Amino acid sequence: MITVVKPASGAAPAKMATTHPNALTEVLLTFKKEFIVVGIFSAVVNLLMLTPTLYLLQVFDRVLNGQSVTTLLVVSLITLFLFAMMAFGEWARSILLVKTGVKLDQALSKKVFLSSFLSYLNPSESEPSKAFGYLIAMRQFMTGNGVFALFDSPWLPIYIAVLFLLHPLLGWLAIGFSIVQVAIAWYGYQVGRETQLASDESQATAQKFMQSKLRNIEVLSSMGMLAPLYQRWQGLQFHALLKNGSAQQRIGVITAISKFVRFTQQSASLGAGAWLVIHGEVSVGAMIAGNVLMTRALAPIDLLVGTWPSFLSSKEAYTKLNTLMSFQPMGRNKVLAETPVGRLKIENLIARASGREKPILNGVNFEAFPGLATVILGSSGSGKSTLARAMLGIWPDYDGDILLDDYPIAQWTRESLGVHLGYLPQDIELFDGTIAENIARIGAVDSERVIEAAEAAGLHQIILRFPKGYDTRVGQGGAFLSGGQRQRVGLARALYGNPAVVVLDEPNANLDDAGENALLQAVELLKKQGKTVVLISHRPSVLKVADRLVIMQDGQVVASGPRDGVLAKLKEQQAQRALAASQPPIG
Repeated sequence: MITVVKPASGAAPAKMATTHPNALTEVLLTFKKEFIVVGIFSAVVNLLMLTPTLYLLQVFDRVLNGQSVTTLLVVSLITLFLFAMMAFGEWARSILLVKTGVKLDQALSKKVFLSSFLSYLNPSESEPSKAFGYLIAMRQFMTGNGVFALFDSPWLPIYIAVLFLLHPLLGWLAIGFSIVQVAIAWYGYQVGRETQLASDESQATAQKFMQSKLRNIEVLSSMGMLAPLYQRWQGLQFHALLKNGSAQQRIGVITAISKFVRFTQQSASLGAGAWLVIHGEVSVGAMIAGNVLMTRALAPIDLLVGTWPSFLSSKEAYTKLNTLMSFQPMGRNKVLAETPVGRLKIENLIARASGREKPILNGVNFEAFPGLATVILGSSGSGKSTLARAMLGIWPDYDGDILLDDYPIAQWTRESLGVHLGYLPQDIELFDGTIAENIARIGAVDSERVIEAAEAAGLHQIILRFPKGYDTRVGQGGAFLSGGQRQRVGLARALYGNPAVVVLDEPNANLDDAGENALLQAVELLKKQGKTVVLISHRPSVLKVADRLVIMQDGQVVASGPRDGVLAKLKEQQAQRALAASQPPIG
């Protein structure tokens, strides 16, 4: 039976991914205990930071007045012990933060890795190629001086309270300078945020431009395109340098102002203390102790000003990572324990792409059956490759139902589903490893299954002619192999493990006659084994192995059914059009 399919309306939504806005936050909250311990160590360290102040008071007000060497020795030994405790606290919190950073990386690395690949399939991806750079930036800030400044800042009121005990003037002076420092820090955040983000984006654009062009080095070099390419890159790089220079200038101004305020504060506190000593309101020891304590009280704020660039980078990294990890596969939590029969069914499929108003596929209905080869034909841009990705469950934005053995394909985990699927895309991407590792899908190499897949793809004898046979390395992206050899390795990888469903997208694009004959023999073998085969091609030779034929046009299935019936229908339509064209116009 031949069917002419029209788009259906009212398709039920079936998104592949859903958003989980607090995915990263939930992971960070699991380290709450570690940061509480760091906070406790920071409290001990900051409490012991009062030691120099107390020591100065004792030396100037007690030891010098009493001329007691014994008192000096005892006070010095106690101070030395407290310094040792303070050093231990500093060391302990640093070690704890480093270990926390390692644990954080271990907790996030797999999630970031999987989210990166999922995000590539999602039109809302957030620069997945830079995901681990974001992770490093966030981890470095969380285990560096910036975090210490955050933990030390709450002790500012306590230090100021001690200054008030020494004299109210010293306390108010500390409050005034702390307000100025906070204002500088806030202004630095407001000024530096936009310029730093603009600088990072411009640098990323220049880097991305260069990386994308390095993949086409053969074309660029052979046709003398390096000079204009350099001019374009130079323009992007110059723009990035200007943005970076602007950001550094603004941050430099903030840092210079902060230094001016800090040095002014040190001199002002000492001058105020001297004025109080002259008027007999404080002792010399209190004057020097107040100067040291005020400098220590404002140090965290000054440190925050100095770490603004890393703070901004970390904040941006957190936002990017949270966005990246927010896209999680919906419903992919069931394990496909049994080998599927392989019946594919698509109902009312509407597939969309980001930035494109018109759907790529509009109301597509499609079926493929075990033991049969279904060939999809259509002009370029008709949606054939999108349909192939959709039936494998890797197209992100769609409405409708995609069923494998009457069950939604989106419910199975990729690990349990993938072993039952074979896919050969138009663009063959091999991994830097041996031929055997690529055929075995970068997993544990089962020699018997690798050879079986290679023989099915007509590749076994070709591999044996290589000096190292199956242990021959293919190079980055398969650079050491010809186009036809890469295509055959990709075909063998698709056939590895006897998958129940095999989808081949233009599998004979780079094959010679011998390779195409091997492909047709492989399809016949799959049919005999009861596998479901979907084959997309422009070459009419594949019609020899076709049992069913699907014709696509402008994102729709215009005809489907048994091969001979569809071909006869197409010939009849062509004859009718030719007859209509040959008729003279009426009147």
